[in-house]
Amino acid sequence: MILALRALRTNKIRSILTMLGIIIGVASVILLVSIGTGLQAYVTQQFASLGSNKVFILPGKVDLKRVGGRPTTPVSKFELGDVTDIMRGSVVIKDVTPVVTQAGTITYQGEITRADIFGVWENYFAMGNFSADVGSVITQNDVERTRKVVVLGSKPAKDLFGDAEPVGKTVTIGDIRYQVKGVLVSKGGGGALGGDIDERIVIPFTTALRQFNQSRPFMMLVEASDQDAVVEAASDIRRTLLRRLKIDDFTVLEQKELLSTITQFLSVITIALGGIAAISLLVGGIGIMNIMLVSVTERTREIGLRKAVGATGRDILLQFLIESVIVSLVGGIIGILLGGAGSLALRSFVQTEVTLWSVFLASGFSALIGIVFGVAPAIRAARLDPIEALRYE
Repeated sequence: MILALRALRTNKIRSILTMLGIIIGVASVILLVSIGTGLQAYVTQQFASLGSNKVFILPGKVDLKRVGGRPTTPVSKFELGDVTDIMRGSVVIKDVTPVVTQAGTITYQGEITRADIFGVWENYFAMGNFSADVGSVITQNDVERTRKVVVLGSKPAKDLFGDAEPVGKTVTIGDIRYQVKGVLVSKGGGGALGGDIDERIVIPFTTALRQFNQSRPFMMLVEASDQDAVVEAASDIRRTLLRRLKIDDFTVLEQKELLSTITQFLSVITIALGGIAAISLLVGGIGIMNIMLVSVTERTREIGLRKAVGATGRDILLQFLIESVIVSLVGGIIGILLGGAGSLALRSFVQTEVTLWSVFLASGFSALIGIVFGVAPAIRAARLDPIEALRYE
């Protein structure tokens, strides 16, 4: 052990360069897995903020096996009468709101931002657990009178107004002027069926129909009486809509079902990212083997001398094996620290989360690489004939 440490200290630059591949590999695994895990937490947080008793009704057929897939029928066949029918068709449905949504550009005194524009009834805010940080949300009176008022998400409010007070100001959506009524409390979560909640802006449903030149809802959001009633509510919704529509005209998505599908998809992405990063660990292992083989050649006389004074083949093998393992472990520790620091630095831009399993996996893999790729050079050193080694020039 002492001899191995002394050899590594004597060749500091070579030892550091040998570690570099392991450092990069471990840091990459930690960093990429933390991004994937953070994304999962981001999306889960979004769904949790909406509550676990929600059901989404979308136009066309949505294939859950293909996350992010678009409906096969892009034109909605829903009618406002469906909202009433759904409420009457189930005893476990607490509330329903129609939704019109479209991406758009919002401007204020030269400042421009893009956001998902949601046209909703006043009950949307209570159903989605949304509240105003400043000002107020849309009311029934706003919907009935088709008022040109808007409630901004926290991000559009920041983009357009900075630290200034937005309530009462006039913004332009498309070519139409709207008065800012309030700003929503930041949810800090990822988006579901319409992007990041904090990036949305909300206007009255009737105003949205006129703004987007539409006559019917694009989708509907349903709130069941509680989490246990979601399955029954979804069944009642299908039965109600099938009286007027065909099975391919709509998709009923339970929130848990949607979250499960997205989480599975993100898990695969996280594992794939970790696997891609792990390739650099393999490259680092090959680098260790190459450097150790060179080291054996350079230290042939030293090995011969040690054997001549009584060192066994096993002693030589252990010395070189310990050297490669130390290089891997130290490189792994540095990589973990760098990966963790990189993850913290990225939190200003995306949500990241360093997991213990990724740390243990990366560090364990780096130790394994040291053993596996250190065996060949160690065996070669152990098999050197002491007489021939002493004659080596």
